[in-house]
Amino acid sequence: MPRTATPTAATAPPTTLRQRLADLRGSAVPPRPMDARALAALAANPGCGRRALLDGAGVDKTRLAEALGSPAAFGQSQFAIVRGNSFEAKVKGDGGAELLRLVHDRLDADAEPPGADARLPELTAAGPEGRAARTALALREATGAGAWSLLDHPMLALEVAGTPAYLEPDAVVVHPDGRWTVVEIKSFPMIDGAADSAKVGAAARQAAVYVLALEQTAAKLEGARVDHRVLLVCPKDFSNLPTAAAVDVRRERSVTRRQLERLTRVEELAGSLPEGTCFDPSRSAEELTEAVSAVSAAYAPECLAACELAFHCRQRSRAAGEPAALGRSLRGELGGLTTVEAALTAARGAEPGPGDADDPTAAALRRAARLRAEALEAAGARPPHDAPENPACPC
Repeated sequence: MPRTATPTAATAPPTTLRQRLADLRGSAVPPRPMDARALAALAANPGCGRRALLDGAGVDKTRLAEALGSPAAFGQSQFAIVRGNSFEAKVKGDGGAELLRLVHDRLDADAEPPGADARLPELTAAGPEGRAARTALALREATGAGAWSLLDHPMLALEVAGTPAYLEPDAVVVHPDGRWTVVEIKSFPMIDGAADSAKVGAAARQAAVYVLALEQTAAKLEGARVDHRVLLVCPKDFSNLPTAAAVDVRRERSVTRRQLERLTRVEELAGSLPEGTCFDPSRSAEELTEAVSAVSAAYAPECLAACELAFHCRQRSRAAGEPAALGRSLRGELGGLTTVEAALTAARGAEPGPGDADDPTAAALRRAARLRAEALEAAGARPPHDAPENPACPC
């Protein structure tokens, strides 16, 4: 009788990326959809493999942080949310006349000013897929109409790690020449024509995600193009009156595109993990800590304002003595010194160890320590290594 071949690991069907990500997330855990804020945070820290993998797998990082014992402690207050919604409603009032005027003044002053013929298409549809399809149709019609059009809270689709992410900008304006402009409405003030640089940077990264999504749609429409400038609308000075500024997001768009390309290769990160790794929040804190530690992270203090796992990563970074816990700039200046203790040892003038004998940063720190000791000795003071650890208060 002919023998029947038995299936082996070599002949078993390969695990697809979607299956692998589902296993990492937990087979019974639904994926958390990505939004523009999450994608913008990726662009803010492109070297963090941990965030790239967890976001690509759709892991709920808020629940994961709680299960690890380091819950996230950031977010907008209810007052800020209500104030922001109230300001946005004011900007878009009267059929978006004020918003269209700001777009015309800041970005397209040579065009005919928007008037009563400005279009405000209806974008209501069932589900995010239906809304995205309705938005694409409205953009097509507005581009061919040759008139000002305001799309209020359109739904855009952007492919992320092989699956669509549905994004909802505050508004998209279609110019008479077919150009599309993203509008970001924020509640932080613009005082004397300038706003907080950190907040503007975060808004630019978020708007760049919308620009990328619009570019995917514009590529399918003849005559459509997406402006690399976005309109940032904020309260003027300390009032509730709107003012605006054009923000060039080409740099942020390029960074975000590179990060999304990295996300599409998230299988490389997943393939390097030990078998059985899972980020299901129902697991024990010990199991989750081991799973999270298996993925490399790039913690910096800026993560505290953007990532749900920042407090867990900060604790681990401090325990390991990583210089990045004190700031990216310091980490860059320390060069090959990979721990705070190594930097302090060199700064005290200690003899070089086996790992930093040829490191130029360590040599510079030791030389600075010698020069300081010589200067103090010349001034009649004791060398720093003889100084008491807790000197008496001079006051």
